[in-house]
Amino acid sequence: MLQLFLDETTWDDDEFLVHNLPLLEKLESVIWSLIMASGLSEARLWLCDTLSAVSSISGRGQRDLFLKLLNSKPVRLLIAPQVLQLIFEKQPQKLGTIIATKSSKLVNYFEGNPRRILHWFSNFSSSGDVGHVKGAKALSQFAFINRDICWEELEWKGKHGQSPAMVATKPHYFLDLDVQRTVENFLEYVPEFWSSHEFCESLKDGDIFLNDPSYFIDLFLDCMYEEKLQGVWEVIEDFLAEQPFSLLCQHLLTSLDEQGLRLFIDLIPKYLETKPKSSVPGPSTEWLEIILSKFSGSVTIDNLLLLNALTNQSRQLIRFVKEEGSDEEKGKIRKLAHQLSDVPDGAKSCIPIVKEGPAIKALNSIKNCGLLSWAIYFRLSENCVTPALWESVFTDNGITFVRSEQYTLPPDGSTDDYESEDTAGRSTSIMHRKSGKHRKKRKLMSSPDISYGEDPIDSTWSTSRLDLETKSGDWLLSTDGYSTRWNIKDLPEHISSHCFTTWLKWLFPKLGLAS
Repeated sequence: MLQLFLDETTWDDDEFLVHNLPLLEKLESVIWSLIMASGLSEARLWLCDTLSAVSSISGRGQRDLFLKLLNSKPVRLLIAPQVLQLIFEKQPQKLGTIIATKSSKLVNYFEGNPRRILHWFSNFSSSGDVGHVKGAKALSQFAFINRDICWEELEWKGKHGQSPAMVATKPHYFLDLDVQRTVENFLEYVPEFWSSHEFCESLKDGDIFLNDPSYFIDLFLDCMYEEKLQGVWEVIEDFLAEQPFSLLCQHLLTSLDEQGLRLFIDLIPKYLETKPKSSVPGPSTEWLEIILSKFSGSVTIDNLLLLNALTNQSRQLIRFVKEEGSDEEKGKIRKLAHQLSDVPDGAKSCIPIVKEGPAIKALNSIKNCGLLSWAIYFRLSENCVTPALWESVFTDNGITFVRSEQYTLPPDGSTDDYESEDTAGRSTSIMHRKSGKHRKKRKLMSSPDISYGEDPIDSTWSTSRLDLETKSGDWLLSTDGYSTRWNIKDLPEHISSHCFTTWLKWLFPKLGLAS
C-alpha cells in the first residue's frame, strides 16, 4: 500500500530513524550526485526562481536589500552591470536624463567609430525635420540654428554642397549628407555641438544605450563608484523600489556567484516586512522564509539548493532526473521511493526528527520531510497512471474525493458541513449536509454538462468556491477543500506538496518553531 503518512498519530522516533533514515540518506546521496554533475547551475536557477516568489518584502525593503549588494565588494562588480542593463531595458529614460547632462562625455564614444556614428546620426527622413530622429534631428537643428559657425563642416555626397536656404525649402536634401565625414568634422571643429541643447535632447529617451550597452554600463559604473554621482544613485534607488521583487530576482540573482548568493540569503531576513507564521507554513515559499529568518546563518547554500529542489521545484527535479539520470541512478531512486512509501498497515504518521543540536536538528528534519515528499511524488508520477489507482490512493490515505464528471457541489458552493460515505461499494465520495439538529442526506446531483477530462462544462454552473469554466480536472479533493479540479498530470505534485506542508504543521511545534 502506498502510504502518504497523513494521520497525525504517534510514531516512535527511534523506530523511524532505524527504518527510514538510512533510506533517506541514500536517496539524498543519489539526487545530490545528479545535481552536482550539472555543476549546480540548474539547482541555482531553481533557487533564484523560488526566492523571486518571496512576497513579504516591501518596495523600500527590496531597494535597501539590493543597495547592500551594490555597495558590497566584490559582489557589486557582478550585480551593478545587471542593474544598469535592466534599467536600459525597462526605463532607459531615467538614465537618459543623466547622460544628457554629461553629453560632452560622448565625444570619446563617437571618435574613431563609424558604426556608432552611422547608427545615431543617419536617421534622416524625406519628410523633413519632423521625420528626422535621434542624432539626425539634433544635427539638422543645430546646423540651421548655428549655420554661421558650422554649415561649412557639413559634407555632401554630391559634386557640390547645399546652401542653408536650399535645404530649408527642401529638407529631404539631408538624405544626401555624408554623415560619417560630417560628424567627424563636428568632433574636431565644432565642440559646441556636443554640449548643445539639440544634442542633449536627443539623448534623453535613453535609446542610445541600446547601441552599445557595454560602453554605457562602464560609463555609469564610473559615475557610481569613481565620481559617486548622486543623480545616478537616485535613479537606481527609485528603480529598485518600483520594480516587482520577482523581476529583480530573476534578472539579478543569476549573475551572483556563491559568495554573492550567500550574502543575499543572509540579508533577506532583515527586510521581511512581517515575520511568517511558522505554526502554519504555506505551500509556497513561507516555509523557506521561516528557515531564512531563523537559521540563515546556519543553513548552507548546498542544503538550500537541495531542499528547494525537493519541494518548491519538485516537478523540475523529476524532469531533471528523468532526462539526466542514468538507468542505474533512476533504478536506485525508484527502489528507494518504493521502500520509503511502502510501510506496514498501522504506521501512518511520519515525524522524522533527528538528534543533533537545535538548528541542525530543525534543518535536517525539514530536509527529511522534503526527501520523503519527493519520493512520494516520484512514485505517484510513475505508478498512478489510471483513475482506479488514484482512487485507491485516496481511499487508503483518508482523502475524500468527488469525481468531477459525475457530481457538482451544492448551489451555494459550501463544503464545510459535508461528510463522505462509500456508496454501492465504490470509493467515490458523496457529500451530505447537516440541517439543524437532524442530518438530512442529499446526493449531489449528476450533471450532464460536467464531463470527464477536457469536455465542455455548463457555463452557467459556478460557485464562489469553484468556477468550473476556468479549471479542468478529474477529481475534487478534500486536501484543498474541494476548490480545484485535479487531473492525473498535476496530482503527483499537489499530493506530495500537501504531504510536505501537512508534516511541517506537525513538525514545527516539536522543533520549537511554532509561533
